[in-house]
Amino acid sequence: MVSIKRVCVYCGSSDRVDAAYRDAAVRLGTLLAEAGIELVYGGGRIGLMGLVANAALASGGRVTGIIPAHLHDAEVGHHGVSQLMVVGSMHERKQRMFEMSDAFVSLPGGLGTLDETFEMLTWKQLSLHDKPVIVVDVAGYWAPLQQLVEHVVAKGFAGAASLGLYRIVPSVEDVLPALAESREPAVSPQPRLV
Repeated sequence: MVSIKRVCVYCGSSDRVDAAYRDAAVRLGTLLAEAGIELVYGGGRIGLMGLVANAALASGGRVTGIIPAHLHDAEVGHHGVSQLMVVGSMHERKQRMFEMSDAFVSLPGGLGTLDETFEMLTWKQLSLHDKPVIVVDVAGYWAPLQQLVEHVVAKGFAGAASLGLYRIVPSVEDVLPALAESREPAVSPQPRLV
């Protein structure tokens, strides 16, 4: 079992989404805080990002947000978090989120969430890390991701082991048990972006 002190949560910044997604973000933030796990996230105050952060804070949790300067300057940064780090680029944001986190959890989100999730899967495939990656399939949101990865494997562009790079769980209540069942990482290199 791996020791999880900080979890990076990837999720959307849109407020125009189904209540099931919003409820899941609130519940996840609450569960992490109640378990004494620090939330690391993209630093926004809007959408699911703001909801997960606010819920963790409301439950007494520590929250670290990492936001690129251009988004901070557009006034979407959350200044109520425990620590808000303003960085120079999206690449630096993802690097810092990776370095600070023991595991990654993806809630529903848009292209940015897809990018972040796939980057962690790619780095894991390349043996640059072996941290747990949990995908929360709220209301079937991530079913197309599973189908896509299965398609990639079926067409020979990735090995069957790619299906084991992440774990899909049906609800946020399954996240902490899934993390508790994770094994200790086998590799510890810290990938550096150029």
